[in-house]
Amino acid sequence: MQRYGNRSGKSGVVAYEIGEDFVAARFNSGTTYWYSERSVGKTHVAALRRLAKRGEGLGTYISQHPEVRDGYERKDPPD
Repeated sequence: MQRYGNRSGKSGVVAYEIGEDFVAARFNSGTTYWYSERSVGKTHVAALRRLAKRGEGLGTYISQHPEVRDGYERKDPPD
């Protein structure tokens, strides 16, 4: 995983991983959520990918889109 840019300094996202058809986001709780094209659609994954790379808006996007927030494919507990 790569460290999330967190340009606002207020994000709950601390790291992310981008794959061919998914974006994973690790939150400050240590929990990682995996969002795939299959679970949330190509449009949302493209937006998540763009925001993760930009380092801004990823957590907000996830929380403001219920179909993304609740549509994760997998949830990994903290290590």
